[in-house]
Amino acid sequence: MENKEIVIPGLNQLARRIFEDNQKKGFWDKELNIGEALMLITSELGEALEADRKGRHVKFEEFEQALERAGYCLEEFGVDHHYRLVSQIFLDLVKDTFEDEITDAMIRLFDLAGAMEIDIEQHIWTKLMYNRGRPRLHGKLY
Repeated sequence: MENKEIVIPGLNQLARRIFEDNQKKGFWDKELNIGEALMLITSELGEALEADRKGRHVKFEEFEQALERAGYCLEEFGVDHHYRLVSQIFLDLVKDTFEDEITDAMIRLFDLAGAMEIDIEQHIWTKLMYNRGRPRLHGKLY
């Protein structure tokens, strides 16, 4: 049997952390509704499409430079007395961009995986191995 390679170690830990953070913020106070969770993920992808159509893409280097000019770093986002200024820079340069919306969709996906205790590392690895054996374009036209 081939050695199991972990594509990106830590994805399960990330899913658990996102889920636990979202629990603390009250997003899991009611029972899991998978349909609602999936539609919220879909809505984030729709927002990503609209951001791309409007040409709203983040230039993360500009965001980091703006933080630096203001005398902050990204890690200070969670520090209460810095949050207002740091979050304003985020709102000005990152919020509602294509990358921000894709990230929202991924956070929601990892949150769901964490809530359902899905071994996302194993599932990604298994799917990648399956896809390696499939034909070009998986036998489709596009």
